Amino acid sequence: MNNPQTCPGRRRTAAAAVSLAAVLALTATACGDDGTAAAGEEGSGKGTITFWDNNGGVRTAVWQEIIKDFEAKNPGIEVTYVPIPSEDVQSKYDTAIAGGGLPDVGGVGAAYLANIVAQDALEPVGDRIEDSALKGKLVPNMVTSVKSAGGRGDEMYSVPTSASNGTLYYRTDLFKAAGLDAPTTWAKFYAAATKLTDVENNKFGYTIRGGAGSIAQALDAMYGQSGITSFWDGDKTTVNDPKNVAALEKYVGLFKKTTPEADVNNDFKKMVAQFDTGTIGMLSHNLGSYTDHVKALGKDKFAGIPNPVGDSGTRVQVSNPMDGLGLFKSSKNKAAAWKFIEFAVSRESNSKWNESAGAIPANAEAASDPWMNEAEATKLGAKALTDGSTKIVELPYYLPDWNKISKADNEPNFQKVLLGVMTAKEFLDTLADQLNEAQAEWNEQNAS
Repeated sequence: MNNPQTCPGRRRTAAAAVSLAAVLALTATACGDDGTAAAGEEGSGKGTITFWDNNGGVRTAVWQEIIKDFEAKNPGIEVTYVPIPSEDVQSKYDTAIAGGGLPDVGGVGAAYLANIVAQDALEPVGDRIEDSALKGKLVPNMVTSVKSAGGRGDEMYSVPTSASNGTLYYRTDLFKAAGLDAPTTWAKFYAAATKLTDVENNKFGYTIRGGAGSIAQALDAMYGQSGITSFWDGDKTTVNDPKNVAALEKYVGLFKKTTPEADVNNDFKKMVAQFDTGTIGMLSHNLGSYTDHVKALGKDKFAGIPNPVGDSGTRVQVSNPMDGLGLFKSSKNKAAAWKFIEFAVSRESNSKWNESAGAIPANAEAASDPWMNEAEATKLGAKALTDGSTKIVELPYYLPDWNKISKADNEPNFQKVLLGVMTAKEFLDTLADQLNEAQAEWNEQNAS
């Protein structure tokens, strides 16, 4: 459904998604141009390899530093770095799978891992890990998670690099000046959004994500308020449960009242920039923007906390996908490409990358490095997911069409909801129909 050209032997099987909470308990095969599976070559272990960064621009600086370190220690290998914006990465992979031009190594998030695996574009990496310095060094539950997201049993098609968590950032200086408590509950969140808004002076209590990446954030706010803790009720999704409909109606009701009107086109980069200028009181994102806020504001003017607690007294959040590195089957120099992956997920490099991103390292040794305790939002997020206070709603990353449904098919519809052209119920009913169909197809193919 996501790509009309499929590889021979395409399969859509997957295990159940694994909770990010479980991940944090310790603290993501190409079609050839002619449509046939391209096996690629192991190569000499020297020469040039191409690396696609799946969050280009945002993580360019740290990747360039890691690449420089790698090339210094591997003088026979040169890495060509290609930054791909996160909102474009799946379409870039789909286009390259259909027409050629895949990289040797690429960043692959769990949200679209199953789609790429289903197109037979990635090389299995389980055996390579067993024979490498990474053996026994990866956080076990992250390994379980990427196996699940890949959808082919116990095989791995991505080496995990990091995990993140939904985070509510708020301006502590603005809250203090307004006499507001921290937005630890949804009631306090909505009260603060209203009180911190001064439209005439271009000040707003919140910034809502209406552009790329809007669906996951909306689902997080929706399930967080409704208190529903499972994405499925049998084989039917709960996204259009009446409680979720009511929660989404309340959430989108913030648009243009306590948020800028331009938010209808907001991606995370615009949201972060707005928050860091001082005109926005609260921002929902993930751990990935923590270091950006520190650079812009220092540690004294903001805080990042887990999402608000609902009326039941329990925090409910949707799962965040693991990030990882994939080795593409069509590579003509897999030996050199694997050396790069091995280096990038080593303790030093993985720690460096995750400290820059404010995320949770996949390398177990890196996960114990001192900076983890110094990054307040990261520490609080990890604690919330391991102390029993948070229920995780597992998003179905194992569905090959999950990313297509949650992005290309429904981000434009969410904008219609914000603009009042579509109701929250119509939006969620449409999303539910697509998800139920995808789940039924997965069930049928998984049973065969």
